[in-house]
Amino acid sequence: MSIPIPRKGVYTPLVTFFNDDESLDLPSTLAHAKRMAEGGVTGLVLQGSNGEAPHLDHEERKTLVRAIRTHLNELKYPDIQLIVGCGAPSVRETLIHIAEARDSGADFALVLPPSYWVAAMNVPVIEGFLHDIATESALPVLIYNFPGVTSGIDISSDSIIHLAQTTPNIVGCKLTCGNVGKLQRITSTLSQRSSSITTTSSSRRDGFAAFGGKSDFFLPALVAGSHGVIAALANIAPKVHVQLLKLYEEGDLKGAQALQARLSEADWALGKVGVVGVKAVIQRYFGYGSARGRRPLGVVKVEGISQQILAPIGEVVRLEREL
Repeated sequence: MSIPIPRKGVYTPLVTFFNDDESLDLPSTLAHAKRMAEGGVTGLVLQGSNGEAPHLDHEERKTLVRAIRTHLNELKYPDIQLIVGCGAPSVRETLIHIAEARDSGADFALVLPPSYWVAAMNVPVIEGFLHDIATESALPVLIYNFPGVTSGIDISSDSIIHLAQTTPNIVGCKLTCGNVGKLQRITSTLSQRSSSITTTSSSRRDGFAAFGGKSDFFLPALVAGSHGVIAALANIAPKVHVQLLKLYEEGDLKGAQALQARLSEADWALGKVGVVGVKAVIQRYFGYGSARGRRPLGVVKVEGISQQILAPIGEVVRLEREL
């Protein structure tokens, strides 16, 4: 049996918009998904950190995935892949999230390591958690390594490689840790060179999709073998990210470097305003949604964002509009 991996490309970790009463703002979220599709992204990551996954209940998660999948199909974008965040503190609840995501139209599951009992999360426990989930999962699984939201847990390249070699249903990873050396070790060992990887079971996987998780190292990650990028800044400028990947694949390193410089500056600025600030920037430049998160995140007023932060973001928006 051959297990698919995500296609190479740009994936937007989609923000989730809320109304003033903190209910889901589906029209704005669907408008945002449409702009991403028209921007040429390969896929969307739903219910990740930028999507405020911890603030969504099971029914809301199902509603979002189903609505976005249906909307993309109606817009004639059936090939856009949906990677859905499904992490939870226990194996049991994570598997429930995954089954619900599959039934709602997801293609892949993205899973964080558990971090509530952080003192107990040694290497065997974390590897066991991810192995057990992938073995029973209704969807192929990507490991999500983001120490900033998991009490500092940083999954090593050794663990990711071991899991990939022993668990065929683990098909990739997202490295928001920013460790390009880790990415290089993973891609080199798991052989992007071959069309498929045979694990210790009889199942075969069509390669391994290791993604860099931030725009500020998009080009270095590509050089290290990244399968594309999953980056918050793609919420603002999907076309610019798609263009950088195109330039790199065409061998135009100078052009790619020039775009990378702009993305790095903008990504650094965007990181200072947080998840809700991303929505404030979208509202300012593209005219939909609101800069509201669910409490305790609250509201970000774009008027309160300094020009020092907005200037590099505005430059990337200018490039986006020229493409």
